[in-house]
Amino acid sequence: MKPPPDWDPLSPEVLRDQRAAYDKMRECCPVAYSDLMQWSLFRHRDVLRALHDTESFSNAVSSHLSVPNGMDPPEHTEYRRAIEKYFEPRRMAEFESNLREIAAALVHAALAEGEVELMDAMALPFAARAQCAFLGWPPDLGEMLVRWTEQNSQAIRCQDRSAVSQLAREFEAIIAGVLEERLRSGATPDDDVTTGLMHEKVWGRPFSNEEIVSVLRNWTVGEIGSIASAIGILAHFLAQDNELQQQLRAQPVLLPVAIDEILRIHGPLISSRRIALRDIEIGGRKIAAGERVTLHWIAANRDGDVFEEPETFRWDRDASKNLLYGAGIHVCPGAPLARLELRVVMEELLSQTALWEFAPDRPPVAAVYPASGFASLWLQMR
Repeated sequence: MKPPPDWDPLSPEVLRDQRAAYDKMRECCPVAYSDLMQWSLFRHRDVLRALHDTESFSNAVSSHLSVPNGMDPPEHTEYRRAIEKYFEPRRMAEFESNLREIAAALVHAALAEGEVELMDAMALPFAARAQCAFLGWPPDLGEMLVRWTEQNSQAIRCQDRSAVSQLAREFEAIIAGVLEERLRSGATPDDDVTTGLMHEKVWGRPFSNEEIVSVLRNWTVGEIGSIASAIGILAHFLAQDNELQQQLRAQPVLLPVAIDEILRIHGPLISSRRIALRDIEIGGRKIAAGERVTLHWIAANRDGDVFEEPETFRWDRDASKNLLYGAGIHVCPGAPLARLELRVVMEELLSQTALWEFAPDRPPVAAVYPASGFASLWLQMR
């Protein structure tokens, strides 16, 4: 028999202020049950345990193929080896100029408006265009990917499995068109990331089309939503702290540390899932084999047992404890790309402006589960 719910992740109280709600759960009920998520872990040490104990917690949580993050060893190890090369330092360095061109154009357009809704005008377009450029896709796919990402988030929030499946099929059709164009044009692995994936091998055989689609879907879903969310969070935080904003404008070399610390305080990702492989006891609660376990990144990264004064920005944090990109064997392979994108877009925002602040009479509107950050963020930029 399932236990009575300890909380409702979709209640108005939780959705009104997700960070505060997750903080409260971490302190009063750190291992909690709900009908939506089954078991939730909120403490840093419990989340870290699940990340490292791959014999007790499985990443294979979906009925759909999910390469490689929805896999366990040894499959995960093989696929991970095949894709990690696409995020090597050399590739990131080569991609930076392309990325900067995209960011600079969007910031310039935003400044022309003076007062701008950052999410629609810059954050989402940047995330989508950057993803298209990285994968070698036509730029005009960007708007389609933004719409698809928003529809997918809405379907997940409404627990509409039919809509989620339909959207998955739509994405497969998009990718099928991209792959067909690559074959028709005679593209080579050196031309772009997508063609490179078409020539990758696992277990001594080429990637199947289904595997390529899965990799590209995971990268796109994870990248566009989280990068856009992170840009909004960073801009919002700096609009509240003019002193830090000016310090970063004067010393952009500090941006990588500042970005990771701001996103520790307000994470762009809510959670991720696991499946218990065997009966487990955590925090005095018994989790049965086969039950779902949700790892709450935001709550873990604001745990006062690990981060002194967790809501305060500090330069001297132990970066190894920050779970922004996960930990263990499933640590985000795309972290180098995400860090590059966020650094470049913030460099352009800071270098092209003297100041940004909240637009009067247009308060920020928080995003709601499964998203974090802001649904709307009006800023005055000059």
